[in-house]
Amino acid sequence: MTAVVDAQVTAPVIAPGASVLADARAQLRTATDVLGFDRSVFDMLATPRREVTVSIPLRRDDGTSEVLIGHRVQHNFSRGPAKGGLRYSPDVTLDEVRALAMWMTWKCALLDVPYGGAKGGVRIDPRDHSQAELERVTRRYTSEISPLIGPERDIPAPDIGTDERTMAWMMDTYSVQQGHTVLGVTTGKPISLGGSLGRATATSRGVAHVAFAALADRGIKVDGATAAVQGFGKVGRYAARFLAEAGMKVVSVSDQYGAIADERGLDVPALEAHVDATGSVVGFPGSDELDGAALLELEVDLLVPAAVEGVLNGGNAERVKAKVIVEGANGPTTPEADEVFRRNDILVAPDILANAGGVVVSYFEWVQSSQAFWWSADEVESRLAARMDIAWRDVNAAARRLDLPLRDAATVLAVERVAQAHLLRGLYP
Repeated sequence: MTAVVDAQVTAPVIAPGASVLADARAQLRTATDVLGFDRSVFDMLATPRREVTVSIPLRRDDGTSEVLIGHRVQHNFSRGPAKGGLRYSPDVTLDEVRALAMWMTWKCALLDVPYGGAKGGVRIDPRDHSQAELERVTRRYTSEISPLIGPERDIPAPDIGTDERTMAWMMDTYSVQQGHTVLGVTTGKPISLGGSLGRATATSRGVAHVAFAALADRGIKVDGATAAVQGFGKVGRYAARFLAEAGMKVVSVSDQYGAIADERGLDVPALEAHVDATGSVVGFPGSDELDGAALLELEVDLLVPAAVEGVLNGGNAERVKAKVIVEGANGPTTPEADEVFRRNDILVAPDILANAGGVVVSYFEWVQSSQAFWWSADEVESRLAARMDIAWRDVNAAARRLDLPLRDAATVLAVERVAQAHLLRGLYP
């Protein structure tokens, strides 16, 4: 069953007094005010172009069945087809997906990738389901949303709780419906099915590039600087690796089970092996256990929140001691926390810049799939570095010119580009 839903807001609380969708709209409001746009432009950019909610009947391995709920939100098409991840999480809500789709629009515009923003989610805890069950969920979800997706319409990618295997299932399901293989319908696929070299670590490489630039901006030498990374999944794990390889001391990391710390600097390769063997950072030999929330308040040069939204908020912002925050996750900082960080002179590199490496290399993968011509890892990584460096310089220059924090400057640049495309195209009919 597929139902198109309206734009009524049902704000889920993710932090005291705030919602992720309210945060996204507040950022947009600030940008449109700075740009001098009228209310009609704000309303157009604050409202998704298309939303779909689907029911997903699942037959469990034990013969029982349940019905899951999935969403796909396409926020904007002005600069190209929609693009955005698919997450599997028990916390998925329509408002969350709306906000993430909006941020993806700004991210693509900021990095000059010819896409609009989209996002998808299924309310499911993948840890409680077998691989066979997750495959059935993915194929049914893909079948339900297939009229809306495609290489020229909307291109899903992995996110929380999904991976390259999920994208392979999606690609295959869509291809079977079309009667031929369509490699470009998803990105983040396995290399053997049209994936791009460098895609798995692209978001983390982008985070590292921005972190090094932000530290330099504050006069902090990378070699020997300290870092804490919240989240040790697809983004945090490789971010920690790249920071350590550059000479930084990663003194603390966390995952959904807990946090660990070592003031001498964690042995990241050994920690990765420990996680592969045990499934968690907890219990890593030679480290001290730490409360997960306490990691965010450590006195470090760099803090990388790389987990979920709203973890830096009005309740803990005054206790954050990091000199630089680089957002590996989407929406980890609420507006209340931003105000505190501004007063306390903590530099925040925003998500739409810092974690945009994934969508950049997803774009590269889409281009390669379209041409059936594959690039080397060095080509991918050098082109990614160039994009991230240009975006950092653009945002930094705009922040200084407009006397704005980096987040507001980045959003202003992105919103201006999207609004310009929309106004040039005009209204239909």
